[in-house]
Amino acid sequence: MTITTVSPTARAELGFARLRADRDRLDRIDRYMRGEHDGPYIPRSATEEYKLLAKRAVSNWLPLLVKTPSQAMAVDGYRRSAGRDGEAPEETPAEWRAWQDQRMDARQTPVHRAALAYGQAFVTVLPDAADPARPVIRGVSPRLLYASYEDPAADALPLWALQVETVPDRDGVEARAWLYDATYVHDLIVGGKGGPQLLASRPHGFTVCPVVRFAPDIDLEGRVTGVVEPMIPIQDRVNQTVFDLLISQTFGSFKVRTISGLAPEFRRDPESGEILYDTNGRPQVIPIQADASRFLVAPDADTKFSQLDETPLSGFLDAIELATKHLAALSQTPPHYLLGSMVNLSAEALAAAESALSRAVDEYKHAMGESWELVLTLCATVVGVEPDPRAEVLWKDAESRSLAQTVDALGKAVQMLDVPARAMWSRIPGVTARDVEEWAQIQEADDPGLRMADRMASAVVAAPALTERMAGGDGE
Repeated sequence: MTITTVSPTARAELGFARLRADRDRLDRIDRYMRGEHDGPYIPRSATEEYKLLAKRAVSNWLPLLVKTPSQAMAVDGYRRSAGRDGEAPEETPAEWRAWQDQRMDARQTPVHRAALAYGQAFVTVLPDAADPARPVIRGVSPRLLYASYEDPAADALPLWALQVETVPDRDGVEARAWLYDATYVHDLIVGGKGGPQLLASRPHGFTVCPVVRFAPDIDLEGRVTGVVEPMIPIQDRVNQTVFDLLISQTFGSFKVRTISGLAPEFRRDPESGEILYDTNGRPQVIPIQADASRFLVAPDADTKFSQLDETPLSGFLDAIELATKHLAALSQTPPHYLLGSMVNLSAEALAAAESALSRAVDEYKHAMGESWELVLTLCATVVGVEPDPRAEVLWKDAESRSLAQTVDALGKAVQMLDVPARAMWSRIPGVTARDVEEWAQIQEADDPGLRMADRMASAVVAAPALTERMAGGDGE
């Protein structure tokens, strides 16, 4: 069997072409997330006033659809399994200290939001150039990284990946790039007319490609779907309805009074009494003052007064609310998050309203928890400790429950089910892994059994000296 080795430049050329091919789709998602939507339909002859209303019609709901589940997702701890001899795992594993060193408590959020918005995101783990035993963790947008898999649906890590500094808007513009494979990190220049140029290669210290994919919604063919793209048609519908509402509100939301059969009055010269004319030769009409403080009176019996009613806006408001409910249902976002219609909801009703969101968040946690465990496994390799394939990340509890309810449930689990109280500490809302470790140290320092053991040990040490003194006293 012949093994064909593909050069880094050939892989870089393929990866850059794939990034360029997927650029339009990802850029469209990025535009909509930033509020740069396709404008609503307006006639070609629309005035500047219509165009201004079209800009004001954009109501960007899409960031909320991404932020809502991401705000309920935060890795808050990491737990290794027990050792081979049954010993307890280390309180603070070395890879978790690397996590804290890289400020990942805050930097994990952009990774989650990019994965939810685009359907996937990436994280790279590399040794620090200045300190090879210190891992460097970086999140990368899918707009800037392409990963190649043998089985895109099942493989945990890619065969190779190409990360670019930027994707040029036109051909022939060079950009900096890095190609990761199972052995090296290759520095390249891509996008030039002569093809990719290899600048340097350096080993990264792993036997796998150090790029981890976060894909919360991936199918069996390796295709990924984010939260934003399926919602764009409904978002456009909301913008069009809001635009129609603004048009009706601006030009048809006021009553219009009409007068028919009334001869107009003309301005006259105060001295001669003759009718005054404007520069075009037309008589100057005295405008009718019609407001709430005046009566309209006409000397002509054939004069008729009437009014045109305003355009009702309730239909537009109902259409906006319906489209917003569609957004909520398809994205599994609680409707009261979008509509603000929560009034006197009990804890049970609130939990029921958020049940769909809780199920979606649980699914995302299962998928992205595996990815974070891979990241920490790579960190363990860098810091020089044995990776634990059974280790797991711990997610912060963000469900809508009161502290009293949670503590009461945990207390009943300890009393009625004989669950160790110490095992319940990490399940208290707002408690971090560092808090649990500090509590354990305080408990051990304040353990009555340990204090009694210390006193007994001190008594054993002091017993020979006491016996010798007593024997010496009897001798006297």
